Amino acid sequence: MAQVKLHINSRGYEIACDDGEENHVQQLGRYIDEKVVDLVARIGQVGDTRLLVMAALLITDELSEAFGKLEEIESGAQEAENNGDGDAAASIAMLAQRIDSIADSLERA
Repeated sequence: MAQVKLHINSRGYEIACDDGEENHVQQLGRYIDEKVVDLVARIGQVGDTRLLVMAALLITDELSEAFGKLEEIESGAQEAENNGDGDAAASIAMLAQRIDSIADSLERA
């Protein structure tokens, strides 16, 4: 099991992760830090716990929007397939898979 040191709101956090996942976990940590830094700029230092909860809510909202868009795309793909437009359906299905992959990454954050 690997260890990654994340810096969020100028504090260090040692996080365990699977071997080979270090870069991905660091990327996710940087994303969380960006959200926290943005919150601090808008509302000030209101405590690490509150900032992390607020950042988690913002990220969850982004994930919820991504899932909503995915449902729309999948619905559009199904409609295109039902109308006999196979190329459009395939393209939409590929986009849906990509959005699903992004949503999975955000969900693991």
